Amino acid sequence: MKNFLTRKLLPDDIDLLARQQLHDYKNRRPGNCFADPEFEMDIQSAYKLQDAVAKLRQEEGDTVAGYKIGCIGGDIKTQFGIEGPVRGTLFLSELFRDGEGLNSESFANLAVEAEMAFSLLDGGQIDRIFPVIELHNLVFRGFKKSLPELIANNCINAGVVVPTNEVENVTEASEITLQINEQRYSTNEIWPINNTPNGSLGWLQKNLKSYALSAKSGHMVLAGTSLGLYPVKAGDTVTVFLNGKAMVKCNVH
Repeated sequence: MKNFLTRKLLPDDIDLLARQQLHDYKNRRPGNCFADPEFEMDIQSAYKLQDAVAKLRQEEGDTVAGYKIGCIGGDIKTQFGIEGPVRGTLFLSELFRDGEGLNSESFANLAVEAEMAFSLLDGGQIDRIFPVIELHNLVFRGFKKSLPELIANNCINAGVVVPTNEVENVTEASEITLQINEQRYSTNEIWPINNTPNGSLGWLQKNLKSYALSAKSGHMVLAGTSLGLYPVKAGDTVTVFLNGKAMVKCNVH
């Protein structure tokens, strides 16, 4: 691996790293470049790397399904020792249906989050609001967890479990709960940025504009969560409740 400590990253380096990142991700060994103790990357370069991987995935036939905001809740800050917000990219190939079974061997240390999401209309207006289960490859390889590693690894996102179309648009919510088997984790902080979905959308739009990107009609946005991230294993059942009502579920096998 090249040593990037003494010079600015060049476009050719980003392209090379993007191909390696995608190869490692497909083989469930995400982010291997960060295992090199001499490898460092700033936040801007990390976003460029994330976006280069996204471009490669689209060239292979995948579709950007939206974006996620992460690393903003108190539990996550405590858990990782780093603070965002940060932005990741969602892909159509990694959207799972409510109740769908997930193969634990298709992930690298599968972990889950419960959070609110929304879809967008033309002009960037918020359409439907709904809860989701976000899936993660819970892997950090650097000596110390860092925002550049998190960003370059697409905020360790590995997919989203979405509710059925029959789930009503959520206009009011006072509590979101993640249940793994019989264990529950709840929060009343539904919208971590400015306590509104528009707070999350505004931050995302500003971030995307900085990298010549934009959220489009039909995109889904994961607004972040104040809850932590929890590992799961084969045999576990994961359910997200909103105001005490089960809304979306998946089974791990």
